[in-house]
Amino acid sequence: MSKMGAKNSILLRVRIAFLFVFLAALVITFRVIEIQFIEGDTWKEKAKEINLQERTVKAVRGNIYAEDGSLLATSLPFYKIAFDPTVAADEVYAAGIDSLCHLLAAFYKDKSYWEYKKRLNTARKQNVRYLVLGNKKIDHLEKKMIARWPVFRKGRMSGGIIFEQVDLRYKPFGYLGARTVGFVNENGKGAGLEYSFNAQLAGKDGKGLFQKMAGNNWKPIFSGTEVKPEEGLDIETTININLQDVTQAALFKALDAHQADYGCAVVMEVKTGEIKAISNLSKLDNNVYAEVFNYAVGGLTEPGSTFKLASIIALLENTSLSLNDSIDAGEGRYSFYDRTMTDHKPGGYGMISVKDAFSKSSNIAISRLVNQYFGIKPQTYLDYLHAMHLDQPVGFQLIGEKNPVVKKVTDKSWSGTTLPWMSIGYELALTPLQTLTFYNAVANNGKMVRPVLVKKVKRADKDINVYQGAVLNEKICSDETLAKVKVLLESVVEEGTASNIRNTHYKIAGKTGTAKKIVDRKYTNTYYTSFAGYFPAKNPKYSCIVIIDNPKGYNQYGSDVAAPVFRTIADKIYATDVDMYKSVPAQHQPQAGVFPVIQAGYHYDLTRICNVLGIDNHSAEGEDWVRAEPEQNTIRWASNRVTASSTQKVIPDVQGMTLRDALYVLENRGVKVSYQGMGRIVRQSLLPGSKIEGGSRIYLKLE
Repeated sequence: MSKMGAKNSILLRVRIAFLFVFLAALVITFRVIEIQFIEGDTWKEKAKEINLQERTVKAVRGNIYAEDGSLLATSLPFYKIAFDPTVAADEVYAAGIDSLCHLLAAFYKDKSYWEYKKRLNTARKQNVRYLVLGNKKIDHLEKKMIARWPVFRKGRMSGGIIFEQVDLRYKPFGYLGARTVGFVNENGKGAGLEYSFNAQLAGKDGKGLFQKMAGNNWKPIFSGTEVKPEEGLDIETTININLQDVTQAALFKALDAHQADYGCAVVMEVKTGEIKAISNLSKLDNNVYAEVFNYAVGGLTEPGSTFKLASIIALLENTSLSLNDSIDAGEGRYSFYDRTMTDHKPGGYGMISVKDAFSKSSNIAISRLVNQYFGIKPQTYLDYLHAMHLDQPVGFQLIGEKNPVVKKVTDKSWSGTTLPWMSIGYELALTPLQTLTFYNAVANNGKMVRPVLVKKVKRADKDINVYQGAVLNEKICSDETLAKVKVLLESVVEEGTASNIRNTHYKIAGKTGTAKKIVDRKYTNTYYTSFAGYFPAKNPKYSCIVIIDNPKGYNQYGSDVAAPVFRTIADKIYATDVDMYKSVPAQHQPQAGVFPVIQAGYHYDLTRICNVLGIDNHSAEGEDWVRAEPEQNTIRWASNRVTASSTQKVIPDVQGMTLRDALYVLENRGVKVSYQGMGRIVRQSLLPGSKIEGGSRIYLKLE
């Protein structure tokens, strides 16, 4: 046979094969149309005869975003590979089958070359029209690569390759906030945002006809009767990726150092109640930490000394106590009926002021005060807890929030020792998020707002639902009491149990907590440590709680374990949030008048500018860096002493300078610079005169 004849023969066979496939599809389609006109459910029985079934077509799931638009979770297209080995012409199949089987074996690593070749050849001989290949889903790049393999490169109609799209959930930031993002499994169970907002994210599934193929696989049949799925809605969260990263890194470092069982940390914006970071880490059997349970929302435990804030508010609201009044804490041991309470200081505190009792966290002093004023009327104490919303859930957006456990005087378990122990955070239970909401209310001048994690549910740019932090309590206590407890919370850090996290740049207010854990209904020497508070103390922007459970080693108290994590998180937030920086001092602000805005900079440059503009100015001899001090119609140059010498190992004062001058001064001292805005510098994150440490970075705001 001539070459031309052979070629025509091949073309004829290809056309015949194509015609056969087309006619088969046409027969199925007409058969589908025919059985759809049969009344009642009889059509379903007829459909079974040709292995047809109406099946669900899954909708594409909506995206989950961080507050800056970064993707926390999305659905990406992956593919399942199937093969119809009967489609390819004999010449195509024979020429490519060996190479194809080698490639499949190397790619999937689940079968050998010989096993693949035997499987494909057997399927071809037995006229199997649908054979699933491999043991994993492939991505788009892998799909493009596989589509170029021998036999497959002929396409679906001539090569038999079938790519079926399967949407899988992908988290671009991996383990970061993984439990908060959550999941939904095949049974519809799950956790986190994925589960709590599943109704919005899931969309509406469609329907279509599928034909059953060999191996219990299903091939779609496009009959024109299918119902298209409706994509899910997107949700926009309050999570700040940078703060989430900072929070999780600080928590992990502490957990690893103390080999603790688990820990959680939550950062909340004071005014809005928006959750900016939430991290939960548990130690697994292989000593690796991972996010497997949301302790912040569902971890119900005795809070310990952080609850003393509620007790002191109840005392100040109900009595005329002042912070300077005294109470006898004794020698460190005190009996309430048949139970003995202890203080952690050997020998006790003796006579101690109310302020010191709180800042030094004396169990005996706080319990004696509560028992003295509420012992004969414990319901009044419980009424204060109710008014502060401490016996109710906050109604968080994530499913799984536990209800607080606060005993009632009518409970069988209520006894004479309940009130003293409850006053210091025992015999009741709260979640970390409930405790944080309470502390956030103090920072928010008494207004308690519900924490918010999801700001919007939307489709593209159209908002479907918008969420804000509802007010749970307009005022948890009087302004007078509020002023006193703010002093107390600051004193904990300035001179009390958390003085190890005191710093010079900004003030922190908060309370340490160390609660003994119950094992087999007995308190043990294992601890649940915590620190809850807010910062900066004078004008709070963020509140935060840190929990570390069962730390090992010598240091096992909240002040040694949890408080330093709070400080690390707060420091990094303070260093990067330009809105928290101190404003330019009044003497550095530009003054109104006939002069251009001249504030600070390089002496030679500023003098030349004034001379060109004809502005009278008085030189500062021997000074390179100066500040402008207008006097009537003249300018006097004053030395900018902190900036003057590049040999000083302290942060210079660059407020009022142009960015160019500031970069010169800072980078000469080895300080890394980040900036925001245009104009002159109005705020700097590191205070002038503070020590320069290795790798210091300063954040500048320009206006």
